[in-house]
Amino acid sequence: MPPLVHRHPLAAQAAEVLLGRIRAGEWPLGHKLPGETTLAAQLGVGRSTLREAIRELAGKGVLDSRQGAGVFVTALDVSEDWDAVLRRATVGAVIEARIAIEAEAAALAAHRRTPTDLRAIRRALAARAIGDPDIEALVDTDTAFHRTVLVAAHNDVLIELFDSFVPRIHRAMTDFLRARPITAPEEDQAAHLALVEAIADKNASAAAELSRAHLTALKEALS
Repeated sequence: MPPLVHRHPLAAQAAEVLLGRIRAGEWPLGHKLPGETTLAAQLGVGRSTLREAIRELAGKGVLDSRQGAGVFVTALDVSEDWDAVLRRATVGAVIEARIAIEAEAAALAAHRRTPTDLRAIRRALAARAIGDPDIEALVDTDTAFHRTVLVAAHNDVLIELFDSFVPRIHRAMTDFLRARPITAPEEDQAAHLALVEAIADKNASAAAELSRAHLTALKEALS
């Protein structure tokens, strides 16, 4: 009797064929796949192998098997691993994404911040003002400040996105500051203070614009 592991390559092949047909547009987004018996016959595999192939594509977000309803197309291709996307992305592209996230987060923070949030933001700003001579520590305090603004927005999705960017930005900022130290730390700190005051005053439009302006200047400097 052949070992069961021989089934897995066949299931993987069946998954590739299904994915190829989805990519080719045979089944549009939201479309229901043919029944199990029909589809297994089309692919020339057993029903158990087909189920494995469907489970594989479901795990990758392409298919959704709904009890009693059938199997539906939920994506037209396999999503690339997020970490791989960030590793390949330019620093400029990552900062552009940060602008979209942090400008909105600043506006939300102005609307939603609590007294506790505001105290945390001011503490982070004060820590940032110390200007640690160690470059990595300096980048850490800056990152911590920006994260307190995200936290004050009270949106877990935005926080998760910001956290995913941190390693990529941290490396770029550390390398940049080693080569070109901040020449006007007082102006840089004043820009961050202005953002804090806008959030404290619940001025959402000003907070968003200040965040956007700061990050746009950072993008230009790093580019």
